Amino acid sequence: MTYQTGEGRIKAIDSVLTAIRGKETAVLTTHTNSDGDGVGSEIALAAWLRAVGTEAFIVNPTPVPQSFQFLIPDESWVVDSTSAEAQELCDGADVAVVLDTGVIPRIGRVRRLIDGLPTVVIDHHPPGDRPIEGVSFRDASASATGELVFDVIHRAGGPWPEIGDLAMYVAILTDTGSFRFSNTTATSLRIVAELVSRGVSPDEVYRRIYGTVPRRRFHLLESSLALLEVDEEAGIAWMTVPADQYDALGAIPDDLEGMVDYPRSVEGVEVGLLFRQIPRKGIKVSFRSNGAVNVNALARRFGGGGHVRAAGALIEGPMDQVRHDVTHATREAVELSRSGH
Repeated sequence: MTYQTGEGRIKAIDSVLTAIRGKETAVLTTHTNSDGDGVGSEIALAAWLRAVGTEAFIVNPTPVPQSFQFLIPDESWVVDSTSAEAQELCDGADVAVVLDTGVIPRIGRVRRLIDGLPTVVIDHHPPGDRPIEGVSFRDASASATGELVFDVIHRAGGPWPEIGDLAMYVAILTDTGSFRFSNTTATSLRIVAELVSRGVSPDEVYRRIYGTVPRRRFHLLESSLALLEVDEEAGIAWMTVPADQYDALGAIPDDLEGMVDYPRSVEGVEVGLLFRQIPRKGIKVSFRSNGAVNVNALARRFGGGGHVRAAGALIEGPMDQVRHDVTHATREAVELSRSGH
């Protein structure tokens, strides 16, 4: 293998391996509304752990999205966090591993289940306000948490389960926007090259994730584009997903994947926003930056967070008020970035 893990990651990786090696049972989890990186990282690490003799199970705060369920090799790997089985499993586990988030609010109900367990965090997001304590391998320069999981397995000397290779490829593919976003690095591409050389098929993965789209997604996009608004002077654009159409079409969160890229891609726009009402929870806002504006900092003003160019927040309040407050704050952030601050 030609890939070499960066020296700056070795110490943290060794602490992770010390914490998880030789354990009888491990519980893995990720953030609410998991994505390709969260799920892919979990599957890859679980596959490796099982290959070295540890019973590894996935207990997430919300169900695995339909578009990534093809990564699950056996249904028994995933345990419903609302079940008595999950409580029993966590009570008897030796270690918990939290992937693709490092803050308490993002693991939802799982926090209570793993409370008291020795915990390992593997994450590539900037630090949040309520960090999860424990052994930590965090690197915001990584393209995806899947990249960090690759480094852990590489440092361990394998083994390399086939499903793990596929899962890490999916993790990096999805978090880099199919290698289009600025977090695509030489390191991530070297890792992907290794995974492809071991048998991952890029065209097959593309077909499974992006190549088959239900018709309802086009209808939802059509109705959402009708509500696209652009403030050309401020350099922002936003789109609102109509709740009535979302319900009438029987849409699911997967159907919103990539939708925020439409307002972001409008000519002259520096920040794109997507608003969606979540019943009994609030307004989900997705933030995307084209470069100068740090939307992680912007989202954190509303109790959210994420990456410098991609972030999100769940905000309580009526749609009109939330939309007004967020667009106002976004205009301020763009103006500040233009002034060089």
